[in-house]
Amino acid sequence: MKIEDIVIIGSGPAGYTAAVYAARANLAPLVIEGYQSGGLLMLTSDVENFPGFPEGIQGPDLMTRMRGQAERFGARFVQKNATSVDFTKVPLAVFIEQEKVEARTVIISTGASTKWLDLESERRLLGKGVSSCATCDGAFFKNSRLVVAGGGDSAMEEATFLTRFASKVTVVHRRDSLRASKIMQDRARNNPKIDFIWNAAVVDVLGTNGVSGVRLRDLVSLEEREFPCEGLFVAIGHEPNTTFLRGRLALDEKGYIVMPHRPTTRTSVAGVFAAGDVQDTIYRQAVTAAASGCSAAIDAERYLESLH
Repeated sequence: MKIEDIVIIGSGPAGYTAAVYAARANLAPLVIEGYQSGGLLMLTSDVENFPGFPEGIQGPDLMTRMRGQAERFGARFVQKNATSVDFTKVPLAVFIEQEKVEARTVIISTGASTKWLDLESERRLLGKGVSSCATCDGAFFKNSRLVVAGGGDSAMEEATFLTRFASKVTVVHRRDSLRASKIMQDRARNNPKIDFIWNAAVVDVLGTNGVSGVRLRDLVSLEEREFPCEGLFVAIGHEPNTTFLRGRLALDEKGYIVMPHRPTTRTSVAGVFAAGDVQDTIYRQAVTAAASGCSAAIDAERYLESLH
């Protein structure tokens, strides 16, 4: 069986950038893209904050370009999911369903999935007024009335950021108190553009080609009412795509890959590196994911050199 120099698991900005760098280093990386290749950017319409695109670019178009660039330099792609790994011995083993692939190094860039409210209307209006990223989409909502669903640090951060553009931001939270840290709570509470609706849940998003409002259910009285707004930002957390790594690699309590050797991208297992949102609990941007993909490829290349 051929032993691959580099296997990259995941295909968002981190995975594709790692593939570009590894391919240009003549390492012919094998990229396990997954059935849903391209990561969260495949759900993003306008990307205006990725350097080099002054007019903006569609998320899927950016991913197609990155993939093509990696392919041009010799990266190879498998459009299936990695289902398990065995990092207990060398060479490292990655299983693509029933097929076993052996590798000297592995880069994990499987990303994180947004936790959604699980509404049909939310899925239908995604990218048309429904978002999970204020940094990505806030500028599209100048002078708009917005709703943020959530009560943790990320919700307070999203709400505060959105006040740069919105006329008013209303935080809708299922409880009567916030889970966010005190500093984030204070920042939001002291912002005159932010108000709160307590003990309430968003149960529907209103609108056809854009958001015109949300339907709220009072979780105490169970009464429902319509609340007008032009955008809904869902900020109830992210879930790293690491289920297949449990017990195989050090993960934190939320499932993110533990990075004990920062600033390098080395994980708890020699020869295994991680890049992008799968290990990033702070920034979660396409450009930071791409940057860490570059770092992971360089770290893997140097590790391979050290084996000789």
